[in-house]
Formats: sequence, C-alpha cells, structure tokens
Amino acid sequence: MDTPSYTRAAALPQILAQRIVILDGAMGTMIQRHGLGEADYRGERFRDHPKDLKGNNELLQFTRPDVITAIHEQYLAAGADIVETNTFGATSIAQDDYGLGALAREMNVAAARLARAACDRYDLPEKPRFVAGALGPTPRTASISPDVNDPAARNVTFDELRAAYREQASGLLEGGCDLFLVETIFDTLNAKAAIFALDELMEETGERLPVIVSGTVTDASGRILSGQTVGAFWHSVRHARPLAVGLNCALGAALMRPYLEELSRLAGDTFISCYPNAGLPNPMSETGFDETPEITGGLLEEFAKSGFLNIAGGCCGTTPEHIAQIAQRVGRYRPRCCTNGAGALLAA
Repeated sequence: MDTPSYTRAAALPQILAQRIVILDGAMGTMIQRHGLGEADYRGERFRDHPKDLKGNNELLQFTRPDVITAIHEQYLAAGADIVETNTFGATSIAQDDYGLGALAREMNVAAARLARAACDRYDLPEKPRFVAGALGPTPRTASISPDVNDPAARNVTFDELRAAYREQASGLLEGGCDLFLVETIFDTLNAKAAIFALDELMEETGERLPVIVSGTVTDASGRILSGQTVGAFWHSVRHARPLAVGLNCALGAALMRPYLEELSRLAGDTFISCYPNAGLPNPMSETGFDETPEITGGLLEEFAKSGFLNIAGGCCGTTPEHIAQIAQRVGRYRPRCCTNGAGALLAA
C-alpha cells in the first residue's frame, strides 16, 4: 500500500463522526479454534528452542502466518473497519518469558504487515479498512508489588516499559499500522509508559498517528487493577488527547454498562470505544464464554441506542459471528456525539 499511514488515518475522525465504527473480535479465541500444537508454534525456525512455545500466539506470524491472515480476513468479511495486529504480548518484556525478547521488533513488523495486507484486500473507497497496532499491558506492572511482604518491590521500571513499548511501536509503524491501540490497561502507569513511548516515536518520525486508549475494569468495584476509578483513569490519560478512550476485556457488556456510561459522560471531548468479552467464562461453550452472537449484539445495540458508542467490537470469547451481529445491530444508530447526544436511529 503506497498511501502513508498518517494519510489513511486522517479519515478516521470524520468517519467516526458519521457512523459507529466496527473493531474486530478476539484473536486468542480464534487461534484456539484451530487446535494448534507445539509444532505449529515452533515451525522450522524455532524447532530446537529450549522452552515450550505453545500459547505464544505472537510467534504465529512467523510460523503460521496463514492462520493469522485467515482470522483477520474473517473479521473483515464480518464487517470490521479496524483489525488489531496480533501483538498483544509482542513486547520484549512479555517475550522474555519465552526466551524470545530479542525478536520483539521483528515480531511487530511481521504482524503489522499481515494485517496491512488483509486490510488492503478488503479496502473499498466507501469502506476503508484500518490496522490498529495493538500494545498490550505486559505481564508486569509498575504500580503493584509482586511480593505481598514488600509493598515497595517492583519487577519492572517505567523506563523499562517505555523502552519496550517504543521498540514495539516502531515495529508496528514500519509494518504499516494506521493507528495505535493501548489496550487492556490494568495499570495506568504502564499505560503512561506506552503513551510516552508513542509520543517520543511520533515526535522523531513526524508521523502523528491516532491513539486509542482502552482500560479494563476488573470487577464490580468499578476500578482497574491498580485502583483507579473510571473517572480517575480518564483524567490520568486525557493529556494524550487520544482519538478515542474506552473499555475492554474482563467484563461482558451487561456488567460493563455503568462504567461505559460514566466514561461517555466524562470524556465529552473524545470518541468512545467499547469491546467487551462475550459475557462470563463458560468452559462448556465452544468459545469459552456464555454469550451467543445475538446476545452480545443486542447488548451493544442498547449501548448505541443510549448514545454511548463511536467504536464497537469484541474481546475474549467473541468471533466473526459476534462481530457480524454487532455491526448489523449498532449500524442502525447514529454515533455518539462528543457533546453526549442520544443515539438516534439512522434515517431509513
């Protein structure tokens, strides 16, 4: 694709003002459907690696790119406007657990190129498709001690997080992402390190891509894991002037509703995103979660009707069938206005 990322991304704010934009669904859930084994993760390149690699989904852009490409294309065919790169755990910090931290940058370049190629195949003038470079939370937290006997202990520093996120973002940018998605935030300090790294990168390159920031309310307390309420979370990250702020993961839509409503009310000067889990975990279900596509679609339709949404998609347990239902249901409504207008039905 010859069009620069920042040129493609410039269209996003106008699109978000016109209609609710659809994000894709779960990557891990879809990978599980393929029933991959250790050999799939190793391929030839990692055949002799000393550690077990099954479950390191980010390796699949090297060893089974066909699987990752097929998942992107299924979501695009279901109506997704934005697909996330398969890079949730593609920082050196996360990959060090597998002894593969040195591959982090290459991993992000490869993932972004797969998503870019898939989007280019589905791109239409009337429905452009966008690649979101996904920056996950890392398995380490800058705010919480890993040792209950030493509250001051930390297993990662802000500077280590910043450097890891900077490396990841640089790879995603080289691979062709259109925007960055700092997602599943359980620690606002980790998120601040990611935001700082993105700002550094864009200052250096001159490519000012949009950023979406998405937090995770972990339970009925209404707080993220590091203790912030939804309001405190927003005020901690609003200096980044994100294209959108939202919530994802941990909860299904029904339990997420009051927190999304609060965020929609507080963040009046930005767009709102929401991509919940498919309800609660259910090991008897094919996807591991209890909501059918029709249920998830109906819940997000109510969010749209209430005027909460600009971006809608799915997290754990959601599939292309869920995304198709969400796209169909929320597509009937006008997007949330940044002045908190109601989600009126679109004209027939």
